[in-house]
Amino acid sequence: AENKSKMTQRGCPGPGPGYGSGLPNSRYRSPESLLDCAAKAVAEKWAFERVEERFERIPEPVQRRIVYWSFPRNEKEICMYSSFQLGTPGAVGTGDGLPFRRGIRLLETGCVENVLQVGFHLSGTVTEPATSSEPEVTHKVAISFDRCKITSVTCGCGNRDIFYCAHVVALSLYRIRKPEQVKLRLPISETLFQMNRDQLQKLVQYLITAHHTEVLPTAQKLADEILSSNSEINQVHGAPDPTAGASIDDDNCWHLDEDQVREQVKQFLSQGGYYGSGKQLNSMFAKVREMLRMRDSNGARMLTLITEQFMADPRLSLWRQQGTGMTDKCRQLWDELGALWVCVVLNPHCKSEEKSGWLKQLKKWGDLDICPLEDGNYDSLSRPRRTVFSRAVEACDLHWQDSHLQRIISSDHYMSPSYQREGESLLFNPQGLPLWLDHVPTACARVDALRSHGYSREALRLAVAIINTLRLQQQRQMDIYKHQKKELLQRGVTSTTNLEGWVGHPLDPIGCLFITLTETCRSETVIHSFPRSDPRPPIYHHVPVWGSPDGGESYLTLALEVALMGMGQQRIMPEGLYAQDKVCRNEEQIVAKLQELELDDFLVQTLRKQAVQLLDAGPFSGLGEVIHRESVPMHTFAKYLFSALLPHDADLAYKVALRAMRLPVLESSAASGDVGHSHHGISIVPSRYPRWFTLGHLESQQCELASTMLTAAKGDMLRLRTVLEAIQKNIHSSSLIFKLAQDAFKIATPADSPPDMTLLNVALELGLQVMRMTLSTLNWRRREMVRWLVTCATEVGLRALVSILQSWYTLFTPTEATSIVAATVMSHNTILRLSLDYPQREELASCARTLALQCAMKDPQNCALSALTLCEKDHIAFETAYQIVIDAASTGMTYSQLFTIARYMEHRGYPLRSFKLASLAMTHLNLAYNQDTHPAINDVLWACALSHSLGKNELAAIIPLVVKSVHCATVLSDILRRCTMTAPGLAGIPGRRNSGKLMSTDKAPLRQLLDATISAYINTTHSRLTHISPRHYGEFIEFLSKARVTFLLAQDGHIQFDQFIDNLKQIYKGKKKLMMLVRERFG
Repeated sequence: AENKSKMTQRGCPGPGPGYGSGLPNSRYRSPESLLDCAAKAVAEKWAFERVEERFERIPEPVQRRIVYWSFPRNEKEICMYSSFQLGTPGAVGTGDGLPFRRGIRLLETGCVENVLQVGFHLSGTVTEPATSSEPEVTHKVAISFDRCKITSVTCGCGNRDIFYCAHVVALSLYRIRKPEQVKLRLPISETLFQMNRDQLQKLVQYLITAHHTEVLPTAQKLADEILSSNSEINQVHGAPDPTAGASIDDDNCWHLDEDQVREQVKQFLSQGGYYGSGKQLNSMFAKVREMLRMRDSNGARMLTLITEQFMADPRLSLWRQQGTGMTDKCRQLWDELGALWVCVVLNPHCKSEEKSGWLKQLKKWGDLDICPLEDGNYDSLSRPRRTVFSRAVEACDLHWQDSHLQRIISSDHYMSPSYQREGESLLFNPQGLPLWLDHVPTACARVDALRSHGYSREALRLAVAIINTLRLQQQRQMDIYKHQKKELLQRGVTSTTNLEGWVGHPLDPIGCLFITLTETCRSETVIHSFPRSDPRPPIYHHVPVWGSPDGGESYLTLALEVALMGMGQQRIMPEGLYAQDKVCRNEEQIVAKLQELELDDFLVQTLRKQAVQLLDAGPFSGLGEVIHRESVPMHTFAKYLFSALLPHDADLAYKVALRAMRLPVLESSAASGDVGHSHHGISIVPSRYPRWFTLGHLESQQCELASTMLTAAKGDMLRLRTVLEAIQKNIHSSSLIFKLAQDAFKIATPADSPPDMTLLNVALELGLQVMRMTLSTLNWRRREMVRWLVTCATEVGLRALVSILQSWYTLFTPTEATSIVAATVMSHNTILRLSLDYPQREELASCARTLALQCAMKDPQNCALSALTLCEKDHIAFETAYQIVIDAASTGMTYSQLFTIARYMEHRGYPLRSFKLASLAMTHLNLAYNQDTHPAINDVLWACALSHSLGKNELAAIIPLVVKSVHCATVLSDILRRCTMTAPGLAGIPGRRNSGKLMSTDKAPLRQLLDATISAYINTTHSRLTHISPRHYGEFIEFLSKARVTFLLAQDGHIQFDQFIDNLKQIYKGKKKLMMLVRERFG
């Protein structure tokens, strides 16, 4: 009866014939015989050797039924060893290429033949049909089994994989689905026992004849040993039988190719996360969880093999030596490894010797220097060293013997008697429901272990007890806060916070409770015994919780409630990059799970209730009125709450989101101005140590929350104003405020409808804030920001443009104000866009001119030209701008700026003003003898040409300036040549007479220029000869030729040049080769 009971509990549902009972599928099944009931129980639990030892003689029909029922009966078990788990994240090869699927196809297309079961050994042939590239091939398959587990497999295909090949699958499923078509024989030793001597001899001889090439050497060797009285074979009673099943001492476990597990893990690790190896390893972890759930001892065995390869990864020592961190993907794999070990050691039914063995192994791995640490690469000096295995080592100390715990997990009806419900209790809440007071992550690890080992009902009961405990704690925390509220609000800060957060915790307590509770609420229309290749998003329905006080509670509402509790927990930001990154990642994972829930009235009620409690829970909640400065921000969580609550309770939604906008860690260092950002975009908080490495991500989440609120508040001025104030108060990064401004602008100006002015004004206000924040700090996007602001102000209208022009000095630099802002405002496109009438255009132009003059006064060097351009159409403003330039010319302006303005003046038709500015520019210039490619040469030539065109007087005025400023002989000779080619005064200034005569170089003012040019040639010659090299001799001779042309312009020029050459020969007679060249050219 006991065995019958156990067998019934384990009952295997079966869709096909022979799946459960092995009997033909018929509408009416007769009850199983007592023989079959007993044989099934014995076949599953006892080794056949024990049966033989227990009974002297076992009747053949009984043996047959035990042998019959000893083959696995559940297709799920075959599937587990021939495919990845359904829904494995990133499972590779969950399609038709899987061995399980291919095996089913081979079976259904009649490819399995010659199936024979001899005792505990199954054999057959499986034919792979021919393909376009491969011929038909038949494989011999052999399977050994014991106590409903396959213990070894052999196939002619030579498959090397952790999974069984498709041929083994096909043969196994044939035996499960068509047991009545399988020839069944007792173990071969039983058959031999029934033969006489002649029959045995005949059998042996026929066997040798049939396989003489393979068997004959072995047969002769055995015959020799048997005939030798002293041989080892004669010392042992009996003989081995491969078909007789396992012995009592053999481990009863499924066949797992350990070498292949090692090899594949090693291969995946060597690929370093590339080529999908990370997904493959995750699939192997999922396979371990699947084995644990089926209570298969290979789960722990496979995990041990995987861990050994992880610990042997050569990159571990390399990372340690170089002090570099492992990649995020690799880090997450190690985390999963550690979490799996916690599950394994918390198996509620593992033997103490097993746990001792695991503990010893875990400690051994953890003691190695290369063992990765729990917090990534961050090794805190304030805490003892903790590795990825530390949690599992600690879990080895936990047990399941507590009577209260046993009662919780074993019954839905466990409650305290009603008469005991008055006063405080550590075991039950006021409603009499059981509590489990334990460290929350540890308690949740127990839930995960129960669920992972296939005890889902027990896991659910413990999860409910934990949630009832959390509820009671939340209520007590709110009571405590009520007494402290006044004092805490006066201080405005609290030291109360959880040092260990549940979100981002290595044991993932919230995720564990959520999955455990929602699993029981999943609706699946079709339950498959093998993986689907197209996992669909889950659909949930409410399953009532037994004993809930209001009767309307379901496991789904509990799942939502505990997720909200965990996400809303106020907790200190952990130390180290990896731990902080894990907090963000875990938050996003939980939110993604929450978003899968379709919110109905029950869930909305839970959402509203928990949101209100989180707002009122003070320092115990991350959404409370007072939080710790280094508390983990709630932006991601609040964004989910806002979107979920908005359709049902908009006021509550905004209250939550506005409360969550704060980022107190920045408050002390960003009271004014813009928070500094390093080149990689992570905010630097100098007063904080250790750093918040994820601050850049947290600020972007804060920005996302604000953007979500702005979008929702479109058209509602009051809400928009509140959101705007929250942004201005809490966001300290100019680039993020600029992004918000752009987002608001984009939403406010849809392409197919009129703009929303409420949101457009918010965008403008945010843009103005960005301008003020970045005015005195460097920002590479500043030019883009300024252009965008003008575009935004243009969309708002004339008054906005007038306002930014009038208050330019608080928003822009003088250069930006003139060259970008005023220039864009005054452009033809802006006038057309705004459809301005004449008075409006004049108002705008007047503001632009006033701005231009103010900027020119403040920064004449960079703004003078823009100011002149903007003031062209107003005589008084233009004259004022010109005077500003003249006043600034002698002190603050460079020759290039003055030349540019001078050319502009000439272009505008003011040649005399142009001449004046060019003359002022010449006073700032100094061209050395060797600067014959100086960028200012063109300006000098232009200035001289302008003076020459104006007349003799202007030329006479500029030549002394040229002589003083320019010492480059070639430039001076070029000016001289141009001045002698045409008569001066060709510009035709009204009221002046032009003689039309060419100017002589013997008279002023050209005489002065000629003398200066000759002098420059002489000085340059001496300078060049000081450091001349032979490769420059030819160039030097050409230079002297140019000099002679200039010398000859003077009356006695040829005499001067000859004296000059003679002088060179005398001074530089040591340069014989050069002087020889000089003589050849000039005599």
